[in-house]
Amino acid sequence: MKTIDELLAEGVENQRVFVRADLNVPLADGVITDDGRIRAVLPTVRALAEAGAKVVVASHLGRPKGAPDPAFSLLPAAERLGELLGAPVAFAQDTVGPAAHGAVDGLQPGQVAVLENLRFNPGETSKDDAERAEFADRLAALADVYVGDGFGAVHRRHASVYDLPARLPHYAGYLIATEVGVLKRLTEDVQRPYAVVLGGAKVSDKLGVIDHLLERADRIIIGGGMVYTFLKAQGHEVGNSLLQEDQVPAVQDYLKRAAERGVEFVLPVDVLAATSFPDLKTKAPAHPDTVAADAIPADQQGLDIGPKTGELYAAKLADAATVFWNGPMGVFEHPDYAEGTKAVAQALLDSSAFTVVGGGDSAAAVRILGFDEQAFGHISTGGGASLEYLEGKTLPGLAALEN
Repeated sequence: MKTIDELLAEGVENQRVFVRADLNVPLADGVITDDGRIRAVLPTVRALAEAGAKVVVASHLGRPKGAPDPAFSLLPAAERLGELLGAPVAFAQDTVGPAAHGAVDGLQPGQVAVLENLRFNPGETSKDDAERAEFADRLAALADVYVGDGFGAVHRRHASVYDLPARLPHYAGYLIATEVGVLKRLTEDVQRPYAVVLGGAKVSDKLGVIDHLLERADRIIIGGGMVYTFLKAQGHEVGNSLLQEDQVPAVQDYLKRAAERGVEFVLPVDVLAATSFPDLKTKAPAHPDTVAADAIPADQQGLDIGPKTGELYAAKLADAATVFWNGPMGVFEHPDYAEGTKAVAQALLDSSAFTVVGGGDSAAAVRILGFDEQAFGHISTGGGASLEYLEGKTLPGLAALEN
């Protein structure tokens, strides 16, 4: 891939540079609750603006159904980008229409505009090549150069990610260059022992990466809602806990293959359980019970790893040279079920390993729980993209930048 440094060396003054960012930030009543993805693209946007480019930033947000929806407007993200840049940012209320052309035409060198949510146009996510191509053509008319810096979207075959780079000179932004460099350290030049911590709700979301990691990791530590399918695969009853019964045979196969290959699977010894899911709005005290992982009562559901498991996981991470973590250990949004995720985050900080937090909810948890982001080796902006890269898949957005 050509990088933004090469583009800057060639010169971008007065050129319209389309930056495909990932501004897909969480919103609560129109208020951004975590601006990490906006801050991640700042170095690229700032460098281009300082070099005199007319910077056109575009992104998706959420999953609107191919039509404008105020609930998914990028306006809050555009306003936050302006605050972080310390300069006004123009906002176009459409993607390729009169507002977009007016905003771009009005830019002076060094200024920035943000287009409305790309997914308000059905061509962005269309599975029809011609429909995507038509939208990509209209986006290309707004720019002279393309910079891909939305790592969280590079696993999508979308118009602005896959089709648009073919229509313009294209370069990787600082964020994508950094993310790819980190992922290569997890796949091509791994320092051992290599420990992987996987959490989150569903085993099915992680099947591909588990399969791939059985060939590469030394230790796989399991938490989150997916752990109960693993416990069931070992023959334990899991009460009312989240369970993907149809995945039990696959998990049993993984456990068998891991044992044959000498890969250590580490599962909880205790969990926090309750008869009902906690109220995440009021965060009223939940009063969970600490129970053995192999003895969850029939009327209870596991909602976090227990304190003994937190200590066990920290011990299993202490000697690692490389750690990849994707997915929280429990319902971290509620204070009574945040300790397991805190224990893993703290274990990474206490370790001398190269630590990678693999995007998504685990990255949000690091920020929400008050940890210093700079203390980790790397916090990814793309959970799904990171996992697919680790699975060995070809990511359309990266392939487009490499061509």
